[in-house]
Amino acid sequence: MTEDSILELLFYILPAVVVGVIAFYFFNLHTRNEERRRRYLLHKEAQKQALPLRLQAYERMALFLERIAPGNLLVRIKPAGNDKEAYLTLLIKAIEQEFEHNLAQQIYISDECWNVIKASKNATINNLRKVAGREEVTTANELRQQVVNSLIDQQPPSETGLAYIKNEVKNLW
Repeated sequence: MTEDSILELLFYILPAVVVGVIAFYFFNLHTRNEERRRRYLLHKEAQKQALPLRLQAYERMALFLERIAPGNLLVRIKPAGNDKEAYLTLLIKAIEQEFEHNLAQQIYISDECWNVIKASKNATINNLRKVAGREEVTTANELRQQVVNSLIDQQPPSETGLAYIKNEVKNLW
């Protein structure tokens, strides 16, 4: 083979190789785009089905925070006697039972939101214990009164949790 025939052969092969490389590139690009589109559609469908469950979980946790707010808790749970320790234990037990009843909701809400809710619950319990630990509080009714008085000075921890939930639900839209 002469040099001219090799050069002529290259002129025939070179366009075919260029077209083949370009075709491979576009086929690969098209395949990746189709895979992304399918993933997006599956994700969109899953989100459509999961959104009602997530919203229900946020509703349940908002209800939980409303129920453990000291003002609502004291109205719902009356002291059985005059013993402040027994009443404090009853209040804390009610909060813990509410929390345990809603434990499964953590699956549907963000970890950060769940941590805020747990912190609100723990802060509410700690506030109740702090008020009960005061020397001037000796009876269950005095405990109730002092907890109500403390609500005048500061907002309950459940308000912080509720604000966080509202913000997170707003971001879902």
